Amino acid sequence: MLITVVGAVILTVYTDDFASPQNLSNLLSQAMPLIIVAIGQMIVIVIGGMDLSVGAIISLTTALLALDAPAFVLVPAVFAITALIGLVNGYSIVKLNVHPIIATLSVQFIVVGFARILRPVAGGSVPDIVVSCVAGTVFGIPLTVFWAVIVLLLGWKLIHGSRYGLHLFAIGGGVSSGQEDAAHNFGISDQRNVILAYVCSALFAALAGFYIAGRISSGDPGVGETFALDSVTAVAIGGTQLSGGIGSLHGTLFGAILMVLLSNGMNLANLSAFLQGAIKGAILLLVVSLQSRKKMGL
Repeated sequence: MLITVVGAVILTVYTDDFASPQNLSNLLSQAMPLIIVAIGQMIVIVIGGMDLSVGAIISLTTALLALDAPAFVLVPAVFAITALIGLVNGYSIVKLNVHPIIATLSVQFIVVGFARILRPVAGGSVPDIVVSCVAGTVFGIPLTVFWAVIVLLLGWKLIHGSRYGLHLFAIGGGVSSGQEDAAHNFGISDQRNVILAYVCSALFAALAGFYIAGRISSGDPGVGETFALDSVTAVAIGGTQLSGGIGSLHGTLFGAILMVLLSNGMNLANLSAFLQGAIKGAILLLVVSLQSRKKMGL
C-alpha cells in the first residue's frame, strides 16, 4: 500500500498530466479490468498454480460479445464458454498432470486462435446493455465505482470469507511446503477445489473482458495480450507467494493499482510498449527472487 501511495505522489510531482481529472478518471477505468483479473489470478496462485490464459479469455470475450446476436444469447454464452475453458485448464492440471504453466499456456494459444477466427481485426459492436453496464454514472457516481465494490466483495467472500477460501490456502500451503497431500489428509478434496479455482479464474477474466468490451464498444482479439504478465506481477507485488499458501486480497488490490500507475506513468513518459514489457518483466523477476520458497519452482 505504501509503495502505491509513493508511486502516485512521484507521478503527481514529476508529470504534468497525472493529477488532472481526466487522467484520474481514465486511471480508474484502466485499473478495473486488471483488478478483476488479478483477483481471479490470485485464486489459482494461492493453490500454487498460475493461469496464463486469462489474457486470451479477455480477448475471446470481447470477440464473442461483438458477434451479431442478441445480448440474452451472447452474455450467458460468454460465461458458459469461459467456464468451460477454466474447466479444461483445471482438468489438464489435475487429471492429466500437466504443469499449470504448460497447460494454461497451451490453452492460451488455442483460445487466441478462436478469438482471431471470430474477429480477425478489432471491430464490430457489442450490445447496448453491455455498454450501459460500464459507461455512465448513477447519482453522479461512475459505474466503475460500483464495479469495484461488487468485485471486491465477491473476491473477499471467495478468498477470505468462505470455507472454500480456507481450503485454497490449505492446498497452497501443502504445495509450498512440499507436502501436496497435506490438505487431502484433512479431508479436503484438493482435485475438485483446484479445478474450481481455474474455473473461477476464467470467469473473473471473462468479467474483465465484459468490462473492456463495454468501454471500447467493440471486439478486439488483441486487447488481452498484456493481462497474463500484469496480473501475475500485480499478485506477486501484493505479497502473494507464487509457491502458494500465502496471500491477501487487499495486497492484490494495491498491487494491481501500482501496476496501472506504472503503466500510466510510462505512457505519460512516452516509453515504447516493448520497453514497458521489459520493465514489467524485470519487476516480476525481482519480486519473485525476493520471495522465500521451500522448494524450486513457482
